[in-house]
Amino acid sequence: MTRPATHILRLLRWGRTLARHGALRIVEDNPATPPQVRRLCRIARFGTRQPRVPDYAGAFQDIGPAAIKLGQTLATRPDLVGEDAARNLLSLQDSLAPVAFERICHVIESSFERPIGALFASIDEIPIGAASIAQVHKAVTLQGRTVAVKVQRPDVRAQFARDIETFEWAAAHLEAFGGEAARLRPRLIIANFKRWTTRELDLRREAASASELAQGVAAIPGFRVPDIDWDRTNGRVLTMEWIDGIKIADRERLLAAGNDLDDIANRLVLAFLRQAISAGFFHADMHQGNLFVEADGTIVAIDFGIMGRIDRRARSWLAEILYGLTTGNYRRVAEIHFEAQYVPAHHSVEEFATALRAVGEPMRGKPVSELSVGQMLDGLFAITREFDMQTQPHLLLLQKTMVMVEGIATSLHPGINLWDTAAPFVREWIRDELGPEAALADRIRTDLRTLLGLPDLVRRVEERFPPAGGAPQAPPLPHVPLVWERRDRGEAGSWARYLLAAALGGAAVYAMVAASIVT
Repeated sequence: MTRPATHILRLLRWGRTLARHGALRIVEDNPATPPQVRRLCRIARFGTRQPRVPDYAGAFQDIGPAAIKLGQTLATRPDLVGEDAARNLLSLQDSLAPVAFERICHVIESSFERPIGALFASIDEIPIGAASIAQVHKAVTLQGRTVAVKVQRPDVRAQFARDIETFEWAAAHLEAFGGEAARLRPRLIIANFKRWTTRELDLRREAASASELAQGVAAIPGFRVPDIDWDRTNGRVLTMEWIDGIKIADRERLLAAGNDLDDIANRLVLAFLRQAISAGFFHADMHQGNLFVEADGTIVAIDFGIMGRIDRRARSWLAEILYGLTTGNYRRVAEIHFEAQYVPAHHSVEEFATALRAVGEPMRGKPVSELSVGQMLDGLFAITREFDMQTQPHLLLLQKTMVMVEGIATSLHPGINLWDTAAPFVREWIRDELGPEAALADRIRTDLRTLLGLPDLVRRVEERFPPAGGAPQAPPLPHVPLVWERRDRGEAGSWARYLLAAALGGAAVYAMVAASIVT
């Protein structure tokens, strides 16, 4: 087990990097920040020159791959980091310096236990993209098919495991301080981050996600997923169809190719809604670098390391919430929040509906270009605090992806109204899935399952029942010993050694400052 002193020194080193980019100011200035954290921030930034405008994305890129992924996760939490920081963190696109091709070649050959010539007729040594976990090379198979080969960076798993352990340690201590930090549930944020990252580190899981999504979007017009080359895919290498297309961010090339940008924007929004609401399984990293437009106008998504999943009941609530906001039925939106147990029962449904109206009415009927996203989010986050709403981790990826899709759609079609675009689809889905016929069919299926389950009823009664609320049961969190809970003087985590570690951290920071002055 890593010693607390190691975690503290690591956090101080990261804190110093954050300070150089002005990214610690948001922590120190927040009145909800625990005093202990504020003191560590002061030590970390001692002697640094902070820029006037913080660059959160730049700071996370300098810290390393795990921090980049954590920054992308925090981009979904404007309530935790603030609207400006969240918007800045959304610019994290995983761009890193590539690994030498000799090391990449070794990963390919060792993982397949075959020479690279037995897999590919040729492979470009210069990658077309280098991200925090892997980099991609263009290649040609022995059968003459052009493919994209995604290869995991050497030693990346060990690096992620080390950094995530420190994230867990820091989150446990932050949450233990109570107050606003406890309500925001940092331990659960890191638990979800760890689960998502673990999936990304197994490229077979990514290939399986791509295959599953391809089936789910097969009926969506103008949107598709590349084919997977399973014979050249394993846990550290993923090979898929090469996509000849224009990046969706390149407006000029799209227009020159004769594409209708308004149509692409509308299809992108509807494709996302069909994935999230109809299928409950969606691409959760739909930034501009992961979307291409082919010659016939088809949108193609790549990079399936981060996927989102929502169960049917939560999708039903989500659809009704979207439709209620679209039509101004705030009472129904409020009722759904109480049914899902997102809002504690001691609050008033009527008061919550009024609070929602205050946020929703200014948005209705206006194009995105006329809306203040910052004001809207500030209003929503004020509601979460006022009505004691805890973070719903199962909706974090959905929120993040909706922000990304909105940004891309607006860049293509500045006058798009997302409410008007979404309303017909949501209305049709509610009619088909929640209407009388669907309700009757669901009741028949439910009753039949109950009858078939009667033989096991006695055994099941003794088991723990799932929670009745809309949020899925939180995953078990690892036990993290808190430094102030260690009473034994001989343990490394005692208060005395904690203070010593902090002092050492301060000394280390001072030494770095002194060295920089001398040089």
